[in-house]
Amino acid sequence: MNKKILGLLCGTMCYFTLMAQTSDSPSELHLSLAEARDYALENNRTLQNSDLSVRQAYAARWQTIAQMLPQADMSLGLNYTNGTMKFALMDGVPPTEKKMENTAGSLSVSASIAINGQLIMGALINNTAIEMQNINKRNTELDVVSNVETYYITALAMEKTVELLNKSLTDLEKLQEITDNSVSAGAAEQTSADQIKVQVASMRSAINSTNRSLEMIYNALALQLAVGADVKLVLTDQLDNVLNVEEALKLLAADFDLNNNYNYQLAEQNVKMAKQNVIMAGMAYIPTLSAFYQYSSPNKYFSGSSPMEQQVGVVGLQLSIPLWSTGKRAAGITEKKLARQAAENSLADARDGLLVQHKQLRYNLSSAYEDFDTQKMNIDVSQRVFESTSNKFEYGHASSLELTNASMTLLTAQSDYIQSILNLVNAQIELKKLLNK
Repeated sequence: MNKKILGLLCGTMCYFTLMAQTSDSPSELHLSLAEARDYALENNRTLQNSDLSVRQAYAARWQTIAQMLPQADMSLGLNYTNGTMKFALMDGVPPTEKKMENTAGSLSVSASIAINGQLIMGALINNTAIEMQNINKRNTELDVVSNVETYYITALAMEKTVELLNKSLTDLEKLQEITDNSVSAGAAEQTSADQIKVQVASMRSAINSTNRSLEMIYNALALQLAVGADVKLVLTDQLDNVLNVEEALKLLAADFDLNNNYNYQLAEQNVKMAKQNVIMAGMAYIPTLSAFYQYSSPNKYFSGSSPMEQQVGVVGLQLSIPLWSTGKRAAGITEKKLARQAAENSLADARDGLLVQHKQLRYNLSSAYEDFDTQKMNIDVSQRVFESTSNKFEYGHASSLELTNASMTLLTAQSDYIQSILNLVNAQIELKKLLNK
């Protein structure tokens, strides 16, 4: 590699290393679930873009309003002339030259104002657009909070999984050591030791796989929080504290108010805007009233001969009445009416779809709770069976096959228990989003 390029790369790497060391951003970020929600609401970039969309809607409304307010323009001009002119007083006489040099300036000022029905309706439509952007922002806030809760609790569940697997691995490694000693003493067969060895390897593989999944969950949570890749997230809440089963059961009995759902609110605002567009299209038949004032001073000499000045001021009032457009305005109204009907159909679909979705999400949450309750008992039983079989195997009262079966049963029970937690959390959060709780 070229030495100059190598030096440049080394310098760049040193610069970024120094910047990383002197950065004010913490290397670790300790967050409870409530703190994670607040942090995301403050820093999430998708939410920041939603806020910018609201501000853009306000700016668009002001542009429409400004078109109905007086508009003024001014222009200034400056001309410089330098040359000679030849002219003859009579035939046969040599022409006379005269030097021409002058500077002239001009000034023009105009002001106008125009008002029609379409501009007024445009301002009203902008108000509806602002309300829609505000609803979108609130909906984005709900999505961000829901995502943070999902990733946070999922990460805790994954950590719980690793904890359970590590405990099982410790027990299996202890049994493997005992089995290896028994084989060395001639009290056990090598196949028994090999079976335990396979179980240990399977358990380690499950731990590594879970850790990789946990890393992906932390990365997803970091994106929601908009923190740098060099920041380590430390979750301070415990799984039992954030897994609120009682709240999940309360959601099953909660009433569903369509008007609280942001998607339904957006559908309603879309119908409102479609109706306003129909009125705006009809305003094409309404006359436009405009007034203007214009002042000009086109020729004012600052130097030279024969000064001349001309000033003109004009005030006018104009009424423009639409007469004939070959069906263009009527077709425009028809188009907007058809768009309004489509918006009303979409609103009806949204209403029916949300009601069906509510029933489905209640069913999902109820099923997830029942499965969670079952798997909670199952993992307790499987853990006691594994411990009992391990003790028997240690004293030679259980075979390696029985120990393998108990180990596999416990591993499956642990996986099913964690999955039941995730299903319960996801079902609870989805219903909360729908109910806007």
